[in-house]
Amino acid sequence: MKWAKRIALALALAFLVSTFVNASWMAESPRGYLKLIAHRGAHQLFDHRGVERDTCTASRIEPPLHDYLENTLAGMGQAVRSGAQMIELDIAPTKDGKLAVFHDWTLDCRTNGKGPIRDATMEQLKLLDAGYGYTADGGKSFPFRGKGVGLIPELSEVLAAFPEKALLFNFKSKDPAEADMLVAALRAAGRDPVARGDGFYGSDEAGPVGRIRQLLPKAWVFSKESAKACTTAYAWQGWLALTPEACRNGTLIVPLNRQFLIAGWPNRTAQRMNAVGARIIMVAPQDGPGGMGLDLPEQIRDVPRDFTGYLWVEDIWSIGSAVRPGFNKRNPREEKETQDALERRRKARE
Repeated sequence: MKWAKRIALALALAFLVSTFVNASWMAESPRGYLKLIAHRGAHQLFDHRGVERDTCTASRIEPPLHDYLENTLAGMGQAVRSGAQMIELDIAPTKDGKLAVFHDWTLDCRTNGKGPIRDATMEQLKLLDAGYGYTADGGKSFPFRGKGVGLIPELSEVLAAFPEKALLFNFKSKDPAEADMLVAALRAAGRDPVARGDGFYGSDEAGPVGRIRQLLPKAWVFSKESAKACTTAYAWQGWLALTPEACRNGTLIVPLNRQFLIAGWPNRTAQRMNAVGARIIMVAPQDGPGGMGLDLPEQIRDVPRDFTGYLWVEDIWSIGSAVRPGFNKRNPREEKETQDALERRRKARE
């Protein structure tokens, strides 16, 4: 009984010490402001339930709320006008040594083309209809068919259009040579990715991500595995007032519904991550019905007011103006259509 009391007392003291050293309110509020990452720019959202690697997501979009398509100059421009501080985009090399901005490995889902994008030249991609395969009713109608000809951009077009906007480049392959191609394109455009605040990420460290770390050692670079390593390690080491080595120059991912697991959240956590050069990205609720990014305005209520890291956004059209109302330029008709679309999205998830 005496030992049980001592153990209980020791645990109670440990809890109190941990609570004290991880008290967010005792840390200074981080400087800066919340930064919105517009995933693929302004784009057509789709039902994420049951989506697998080869699922054609263009064939399961919501009824269109606007005319913007993912990874297009128009969609990126609208993301900027909606309040995004950073645009996420996907890159793929073409047969003639260019870099196209396109998400899928093949052309079959979204366009009227066939086969891997890497087997097409940039000239051939410019002849395709980027909106050909989009449908919200199982193929009964195709609202963007005929409207997307020439909309697949070459990376140089994006760099010229958004020289002052931070970009987050997503590598879709495991070929390290794509990192060399990207760095060459950035240099040709006179762009300094470190000064601009660009980021680079991919699926693992063995391919382009690892190569980018060699070519741009001061840039923000992460992979799914490196972000997971930092997040997992901090989930337990943080309570011991430790910052894991895995987080040094790394990326911490915090889902809206997992904030309680993060020691010192948010200000103490930010202080620790800043000290080791790490970035923090908040994402949508884990295992939720949506994608990685926020897509309902009410989700903003779960973002701490003092948070000054990055917020991954799926629906920049509605989330941008919810975060910063001054960016809402929708007319009354568009506003009503937006609210109706959001209500349909909510009901679909009940």
